[in-house]
Amino acid sequence: MALDYSREVTGSMGVSDLGRSITWYQDILGFELVYRVDDIGWCELSTGFDGFTIGLSQVEKVQQGGGATNVFGVKDIDVAKAFLDERGVRQDGDIQHVPGMVKLITFYDPDGNAMMLAQNLADPG
Repeated sequence: MALDYSREVTGSMGVSDLGRSITWYQDILGFELVYRVDDIGWCELSTGFDGFTIGLSQVEKVQQGGGATNVFGVKDIDVAKAFLDERGVRQDGDIQHVPGMVKLITFYDPDGNAMMLAQNLADPG
């Protein structure tokens, strides 16, 4: 018997200040707050991808390194990088280019959670 998945995925990340992080994810990534539960220090934001939300959990200490990295597809990574640059978003070096495949850049939220943007070169649609 296989798992019977719903069409929902939540990428969960720990943050030190829920309010600050909600604002950052809204202002920088354009995500929209779905709900917030202060009693448990949790919120979810819609990403614009059907069925995929980001969950933020307020924690005492944000763990760095390891874990999954959310990768968001973009149509033009150079434009996306310029957008991040204009807003002072910390990044891990320049755009990485795998010819004929993908262009990637790693960036970080205020707590150091790593995420990536990817431009698919094999299927530009």
